[in-house]
Amino acid sequence: MPAPALAPAARSVRGFVTDERRGGALLLGAALVAVVWANTPWRAAYQTIVTAVPGGDALAPLHLDLSLGTWASDGLLAIFFFVVGLELKREVVAGSLRDPRRAAVPVLAAVGGMVAPAVLYLGTTLLDHGGDARAGWAVPTATDIAFALAVLAVFGRGLPAPVRTFLLTLAVVDDLLAIVVIAFVLTAHVAVGALLGGLACVVAFGVVARLRRAPWWLLGPLAVAAWALVHASGVHATIAGVLLGFAMPTRAVHGELVGRAERAEHAWRPVANGVALPVFAFFAAGVTVVGTRLGEVLGSPVAIGVMVGLVVGKPLGVLGTTWLAVRLSPLRLAPGVGLRDMLPVGALTGIGFTVALLVAELSFDAGTSSGAARVAEAKVAVLVASVASAAIAAVLLRRDARRARPADVNEDGIPDDQQEP
Repeated sequence: MPAPALAPAARSVRGFVTDERRGGALLLGAALVAVVWANTPWRAAYQTIVTAVPGGDALAPLHLDLSLGTWASDGLLAIFFFVVGLELKREVVAGSLRDPRRAAVPVLAAVGGMVAPAVLYLGTTLLDHGGDARAGWAVPTATDIAFALAVLAVFGRGLPAPVRTFLLTLAVVDDLLAIVVIAFVLTAHVAVGALLGGLACVVAFGVVARLRRAPWWLLGPLAVAAWALVHASGVHATIAGVLLGFAMPTRAVHGELVGRAERAEHAWRPVANGVALPVFAFFAAGVTVVGTRLGEVLGSPVAIGVMVGLVVGKPLGVLGTTWLAVRLSPLRLAPGVGLRDMLPVGALTGIGFTVALLVAELSFDAGTSSGAARVAEAKVAVLVASVASAAIAAVLLRRDARRARPADVNEDGIPDDQQEP
């Protein structure tokens, strides 16, 4: 009978894609395929697939006449952000971030990790006497959470789980701040009505999720409506995924043994890791550098500013802000996390990639020849800087994982194994 054989196979697939290292390798493999394909003689076929619009203009009235690449980055990636929201809320409610003194540190690190690259970018582009290069100040401020977590999963084996939680919190705050910049600085118009409608759907989703019998046939349409309205508002739709994750109840309700957020995470993580992230990476990573004068492009003020901001500014901002927070205030790192971990974590945040590419497109006027050239310079620089940051982070992560860790690595005076998680 085929049915009995299917269940073990399904469990095997689930186990493979939910493993952090294997899922991360799958994501990085899909990105590598895209980069290689986009720089071969068959790159036009890749671009045709990425820009294809399923359904044509039929979905235009709903603002859903999107290319396959946009569906991957705005639609599928929202599933990943939903799982991230579930995980992050669990840490805030019952995990290592429930102490505000600990939760504040990655938030401040995210802010520092955005300010430092912007300052370095602006300082570097002072060499541009035309002045239009300064419009790209936000490009190196963004972190690609999916790729950063993938590199951590592959190369950070042996590091304590709170290091991942720190990076997760930092990267989510970073992305939320990047979305705010996109929405209110780089977007000409935000449809407030649609945004409020999306938020109302999120609230309704949270209410229904707490009912004794939460019907899936109502939760599903509410989640889709929240996503569609946030997307129609002009705000990046992945924020809907985070908010929906936070709307799920973490603690067990109505006598249940397991919280509904944990059950939802168990159900959706294989979809996020095994489908959403690899497909997103395939559609997002295909930056073409063939045919460009690479040396000339990378020598431009925009490219130099982006590379300095991501490779140097991000780790400098994360490490510097964290050091100031724990040394000059009552704030503390979570048990298991030390200042020694901030350099590899900071290097990981230099993987700007897809979010930085989006910001690059919005920062310059691609309708003009000079603006289009600036966009191309920024995109090539983002790709080079992200690869460099990933390589640096990989080396630093392996070194950090191999070093012996003291009993009180967060230096709060209490051995880490004697503290609650």
